[in-house]
Amino acid sequence: MSARKFVAEAIGTFFLVFFAVGVATLSFGFGATGSSVSAGVVATALAFGIVLLALAYAIGPLSGCHVNPAVTMGFLASGRMSLGEAVGYWIAQFTGGIAGALVLWGVFSGSPDYTRSKTGLGADGWGPLSMVHLNAGAACAVEVILTLLFVSVILLVTSKIDSVAVNGLVIGLTLTVVHLVGIPLTGTSVNPARSLGPALVVGGTALNQVWLFIVAPLVGGALAAGLFRFLTTEEPADTGADSVELPSEVVGLGEKEGASTT
Repeated sequence: MSARKFVAEAIGTFFLVFFAVGVATLSFGFGATGSSVSAGVVATALAFGIVLLALAYAIGPLSGCHVNPAVTMGFLASGRMSLGEAVGYWIAQFTGGIAGALVLWGVFSGSPDYTRSKTGLGADGWGPLSMVHLNAGAACAVEVILTLLFVSVILLVTSKIDSVAVNGLVIGLTLTVVHLVGIPLTGTSVNPARSLGPALVVGGTALNQVWLFIVAPLVGGALAAGLFRFLTTEEPADTGADSVELPSEVVGLGEKEGASTT
């Protein structure tokens, strides 16, 4: 098991948090987009999507570029990853996410206008931390559904050999759409590592609520694995002839190691 995979996951999650959560904090915490909430939502959604798109092509060949424990849960539950490797990915992702949040906090702390209590660090939340004051039950449902869509798309597109060249684009655009919907509702997690880092820095209500943004995305990832299995399980064709066994070199091409899985 190559250590480079885990290093790539840690670095990828670090950059995702630093740049995308950084845009979220600048947009909503510092008010860089002015009084336009829509501008902040669009800027943040694009930041998450574009950063992930770039990472997919940069570190996809090394680790698959999960950079998200919920995505790793999807690969584990669908049988496309071993438990030992998944645990290594989770450790790397949470480490990278926390490091990204700490470095981002250090950078913002250099501004006299920054305070953790007022400016925050792009933390997710419900109730008073939600733009529409969503309650906990609705926030949980939103996160499960958004993660279900996101991880399902990843599992499905990465199972097709002929779509490798456009995987990063499809997945990046999906994450963008997920954020366009989710930011006004919960801030959008769909990624426990992205949520834990900022919550640890900000503390208070954000830290008290972060459990939901760890549990719900993992549930969504597991459900996506079930959906993937259902959609990709082929029913045996009733041809009236004996089945033909494929040559061993043909089997498993869709799971070629090193293919981008994001």
